[in-house]
Amino acid sequence: VMQMYLPFCGIAISNAQLFAASRKEYERSRALLEVVNDLFEEQTDLEKIVKKIMHRAQTLLKCERCSVLLLEDIESPVVKFTKSFELMSPKCSADAENSFKESMEKSSYSDWLINNSVAELVASTGLPVNISDAYQDPRFDAEADQISGFHIRSVLCVPIWNSNHQIIGVAQVLNRLDGKPFDDADQRLFEAFVIFCGLGINNTIMYDQVKKSWAKQSVALDVLSYHATCSKAEVDKFKAANIPLVSELAIDDIHFDDFSLDVDAMITAALRMFMELGMVQKFKIDYETLCRWLLTVRKNYRMVLYHNWRHAFNVCQLMFAMLTTAGFQEILTEVEILAVIVGCLCHDLDHRGTNNAFQAKSGSALAQLYGTSATLEHHHFNHAVMILQSEGHNIFANLSSKEYSDLMQLLKQSILATDLTLYFERRTEFFELVSKGEYNWNIKNHRDIFRSMLMTACDLGAVTKPWEISRQVAELVTSEFFEQGDRERAELKLTPSAIFDRNRKDELPRLQLEWIDSICMPLYQALVKVNVKLKPMLDSVATNRSKWEELHRKRLLVSTAASAPSANVMETRDDRN
Repeated sequence: VMQMYLPFCGIAISNAQLFAASRKEYERSRALLEVVNDLFEEQTDLEKIVKKIMHRAQTLLKCERCSVLLLEDIESPVVKFTKSFELMSPKCSADAENSFKESMEKSSYSDWLINNSVAELVASTGLPVNISDAYQDPRFDAEADQISGFHIRSVLCVPIWNSNHQIIGVAQVLNRLDGKPFDDADQRLFEAFVIFCGLGINNTIMYDQVKKSWAKQSVALDVLSYHATCSKAEVDKFKAANIPLVSELAIDDIHFDDFSLDVDAMITAALRMFMELGMVQKFKIDYETLCRWLLTVRKNYRMVLYHNWRHAFNVCQLMFAMLTTAGFQEILTEVEILAVIVGCLCHDLDHRGTNNAFQAKSGSALAQLYGTSATLEHHHFNHAVMILQSEGHNIFANLSSKEYSDLMQLLKQSILATDLTLYFERRTEFFELVSKGEYNWNIKNHRDIFRSMLMTACDLGAVTKPWEISRQVAELVTSEFFEQGDRERAELKLTPSAIFDRNRKDELPRLQLEWIDSICMPLYQALVKVNVKLKPMLDSVATNRSKWEELHRKRLLVSTAASAPSANVMETRDDRN
């Protein structure tokens, strides 16, 4: 009978063992999932996450104590712990817990934690250590018991790795509650557990580093903002100033003299434009904030020859004149008008006197940050946003959420539109719409293109001014270009193109003719088809072109005359030979 039942007993025992192993594996997997949940719930505070780790380790391995030690420098070959965390099981006796708390207050015990021989061995080798009888193992330092008053029987210590497979610390558990040593199953479970712990600790450390970097950046921006913003005295001065009328400033004149106002008068003129367009009232712009914002925008233009505050103001003035003269106020919405006016004033913020091509060729920090497409324009927009976000500078503070969102998109489009690369990409479509009379201001894409063309027309607007003004601006632009060319030759060891080459400055009339014919003239011709009131601008372009053509002809005559004697001398020499 026994022989008949024994096979069934064996099967039952085997099934029971399999069930026990399966249940144990299930419990292990569930415990690890709980670990993952615990760890990734908290990734902002290192102490909190380490306490969670130790508490979970005690629950998993049913031990009396748990320790976590973190390395001071994970790159250093010398093992040195900088932080230690300890947790005592609540299931230990009251005497043992009191003794442990007293030992934690002793500096000698803290020193032992930092200079733990077993932990140092694990950190240096990357291999786990499982000591079943501490006093019989030479790797264990018995002095620890004497210092802490806690009797250590068994130790399980494993390395903590980060996502780059670098050891960032060690975790150790001491004394199983049942008095037995830690077995292989405990070690496997603890090693699996510590993998997730390493990721959690590493993420928390990285978060702390990012937080510190952000704090440093915030402090740096705060310092820069302080030095880049205007003073209270300046704000008070303009806040109390009487603002001249449009007619007194002549800012509604398409042929406005770009050099007629000084730097302070340009601020008052800008204030008048905001008031005249009704933007202060419509968008409830705080007047003191507007004064502060304008003064800070002015301060954030560099003292370069052309792309400076005067240029920004002149672009804005021409936009104002076009809006009021041609009646574009009736085509564009109030939010669009605010966007293009602010865009004009901000479109060259922090310009360095060099173009996008120079940023790319020199591998500048701006090119690395923004890439090589509209590098400067992206920087100008971000700089504008930085000013708006500075305390006391948000002129858009009273806009509704939707108005603000729409406005920021329009502002970005307006500033990026001043990149001539984008102008070339979009002008063909605009010219076709205008020539065929198919434009419809109710279609969003048509409005977007139209605003872009207006921004370019204002940015290039010096070519539409009376000859003396236009020529003076052309000379300023050329001088700035020559400075870039000098840098290309000196710093980049490159030969600059003609327009940037100081050695070819006598070619300016020819270059201006090419500029007008290929870029300017087609744009103003198209805008006149949209609104005939802009024809005086086109007429000025044609007049200025004639002036440059005359200078070009004179240069050719001089060049011909200068080369003629040389040719005669050569002929004489040939005759003599």
